[in-house]
Amino acid sequence: MAYKTINPYTNETLKTYPNATDADLEAALATGHKLYQQWRQETPASRQPVLHKVAELMRAEKTPLAETITKEMGKLIGEAEAEVDLCADIADYFADHGAEFLAPTPLPTDAGKAYYIKQAVGVLVMVEPWNFPYYQIMRVFAPNYIVGNPMILKHASNTPSCAAAFADIVARAGAPEGSLTNLFISYDQVSAAIADPRVAGVALTGSERGGAAVAQEAGANLKKSTMELGGNDAFIILDDADWDKVKALAVDARLFNAGQVCSASKRFIVMADKYDEFVDFMKTEFAKVRPGDPLDRNTTLAPLSSASAKTKLEKQVADAVAAGATVAYGNEPVDLPGQFFPATILTDITKDNPAYNQEMFGPVAAIYKANTEAEAIALANDSSYGLGSTVFSKDPEHADAVARQIEAGMTTINRAWITAPELPFGGVKNSGYGRELYQLGLDAFVNEHLILNAEA
Repeated sequence: MAYKTINPYTNETLKTYPNATDADLEAALATGHKLYQQWRQETPASRQPVLHKVAELMRAEKTPLAETITKEMGKLIGEAEAEVDLCADIADYFADHGAEFLAPTPLPTDAGKAYYIKQAVGVLVMVEPWNFPYYQIMRVFAPNYIVGNPMILKHASNTPSCAAAFADIVARAGAPEGSLTNLFISYDQVSAAIADPRVAGVALTGSERGGAAVAQEAGANLKKSTMELGGNDAFIILDDADWDKVKALAVDARLFNAGQVCSASKRFIVMADKYDEFVDFMKTEFAKVRPGDPLDRNTTLAPLSSASAKTKLEKQVADAVAAGATVAYGNEPVDLPGQFFPATILTDITKDNPAYNQEMFGPVAAIYKANTEAEAIALANDSSYGLGSTVFSKDPEHADAVARQIEAGMTTINRAWITAPELPFGGVKNSGYGRELYQLGLDAFVNEHLILNAEA
């Protein structure tokens, strides 16, 4: 596996990195396990200052950190800066709330005095993707650092500079060696790490295929795992929707990060009487986006992350059209050297079309017509994915009633998808299992240790 930084706007190879050896992996496992044993004797509060320092450094170095993202995977510079800010917020959140989340929980029982404590379990392996190259790390790192689980990071092969920059921030913040060890390892080495008795679990964010492979390894070795996988999220516009809000949010809900967001809205479900109006609106707005240099703050459409990402999306759209989908807008070549895919709208996608149950990881919106609310809900749920969803209605109770019927891990009402430290993130069905962020994310890799004193 070649770890290299290739700027998707210029197609220039900026840096290559040597692969880690088996000896490097063994050293990381030994150092991490030794740190885990040390941390078992310390309190979560002792680790709090380091997380605050991580946040401080990230805010102080926001723009250079963001430029590394932009040069490595193409994200618009303003969006990259927002990612760095979010990471700092997550670090502060778990520093502020970690001890509270880990406090002993009393258990009423006639058997004696009972309570349970949340304890670290050991070294974790993190397998993380390129689309939010700092945020994906931070979602696992911050809660598990405060818990006391050392981590080994295997990042995406096309974002090694981001992985190195994040690990450097952690080290400069004063975290002890082994807290987060970034290794440029192969998937065979990931398997070897998961099988090692010093490893207690694995957290993966990525594709269904990658998740299935890593989950199989974890299961074979009786290791706990969390899987944050793909999504084909529905954006449901009910009859009583506030169209000013819909129009203010719909475009960015699909095109943020060039559409490379697992929890982005990908399927727009509209009532029949508003369908044509909505398609025309989206066509008008998609025509306004400006592809260009993602370091230029006037650019509004970034390139895709890599040549392979562009090739995959081109094939998906071509297959959709061959199966009967209509290109309502876009799907024309962008006259720029980078890995650009045009903002595109597909309609007339039938159930037998491969696009009906595919995640398209790029700036492609699929718009569906529904004749009734029940039909809209059924269409939203007719997916192998179940990550997020969005419901628009002027009536809060109506919207809440519909939201509860959606098969998803997350549903927002009258706003686009969102992530924040205090909101749990995760899905159901082929979108994975487990949660990150909030207390649920902290609880993902802890031992709920029951202590019962029969004579107390």
